Amino acid sequence: MRNFISSGINAEYGQVDVDFSLEGPAWKISLKQGIIKYHAGEFFLWNFGKRPIYIDGHPVIQGCHTKLQHQCVIEICSLKFIFLINQNMSDTKGGEKSLPSTSAASGGK
Repeated sequence: MRNFISSGINAEYGQVDVDFSLEGPAWKISLKQGIIKYHAGEFFLWNFGKRPIYIDGHPVIQGCHTKLQHQCVIEICSLKFIFLINQNMSDTKGGEKSLPSTSAASGGK
């Protein structure tokens, strides 16, 4: 299993794990908007898109990253998600945990 998931818009030359092409104002979302990565027991969000991603109302601008907390609100171009950490994740080699791509974020408005 990988320790990250990618978000954005699927294209012929690149695929993402979370595709926003059918959600809300998709034309405002970059092909590769961001990545959520698990590292050393914590989750981090990197923004690669042109527009900021808001975490609990605080902007994360292009090229920057921030630590994610359990139940924080992630807002990408007016789409809001609640980030839930799966407390039952099992350890893998090196004491790190893998991020199952299906339990990283839960949609909601």
